[in-house]
Amino acid sequence: MPGIKVGADSWICEYITPWDIYVHGITKVITYQKTAYQEMYIVETGAYGKALVLDGKWQCCTGDEFIYHEALIHPAMIAHGSPRQVLVLGGGDGAAVREVLRWKTVEQVMMVDIDAEVVDACRQHLPEIHQNSFDDPKTHLVIGDALEVLEQNDQKWDVVISDLSDPIEEGPSFQLFTKEFFEKVQRCLAPGGYFVLQAGPVAPVGLSIYSRVLNTLSSVFPEVHPYACYIPTFGEPWGLALCSAETITSQPEPVAIDQLLQEKTTGGFRLLDGICLLGLLQTPAYVRQAIASETEVYTIKEPPKFFGQGTLEK
Repeated sequence: MPGIKVGADSWICEYITPWDIYVHGITKVITYQKTAYQEMYIVETGAYGKALVLDGKWQCCTGDEFIYHEALIHPAMIAHGSPRQVLVLGGGDGAAVREVLRWKTVEQVMMVDIDAEVVDACRQHLPEIHQNSFDDPKTHLVIGDALEVLEQNDQKWDVVISDLSDPIEEGPSFQLFTKEFFEKVQRCLAPGGYFVLQAGPVAPVGLSIYSRVLNTLSSVFPEVHPYACYIPTFGEPWGLALCSAETITSQPEPVAIDQLLQEKTTGGFRLLDGICLLGLLQTPAYVRQAIASETEVYTIKEPPKFFGQGTLEK
């Protein structure tokens, strides 16, 4: 085709639906491992920098990960106001912990990830993303199963963040989007605590998993607020959910949010400020309607299964 110049010979092809593929040009495979739990690539892309890919599904990259991670972490932290004890489930690249540590009030952040090989590879090859957050004295890294850690640890948390990989059937997060798991999270929240999780795409095609995850959350938490942001390298808008026993306002005052962030956080945000937060919390009608009409609840026996994986092709 005239005017088109292709700059890569290798491509990560992620299957979005049975009819849609998102393709990223790869200039270098930095490392590859078949871990005990999943297949991992860390690659250099032509457009978005270095990226982490698990089981063929795009996780994050240096070019736009700030959009996902700031949207995931800070609405819950802002809602709490002064979080001291924070639990991160998943997040092997270290970016979620990095964002939590922006908050001056945080005394401890415990990160639980099942796959030590992924964590080690990210520590070695993705310093731009974790920014030494693993080595902060406030960080406590636990290699283990999130279900078991929640069952064995009786600590109460101000904020719990679920940054788990998608629940594809072959992956390690297969059963961590279910009512039973959410009940365990609820029991470990301190009074006034908040839970936030990534819950899958909210494009009109394939919205059923997101709406069912939200319906499952609503069977456990009195307050559940859906929100989403567009992640360029995901190829579609990505859904999140903020949950609590506390009232969740969808109309925060931007000036007050900016003042809170100025007083209680460090470092420059690239996505989030008061105006952005107000916008994030305005859920589109089609998403609200899908959630309102959903009746299915995911359980350990019938957990969600995201569509497809991906391949590296030349």
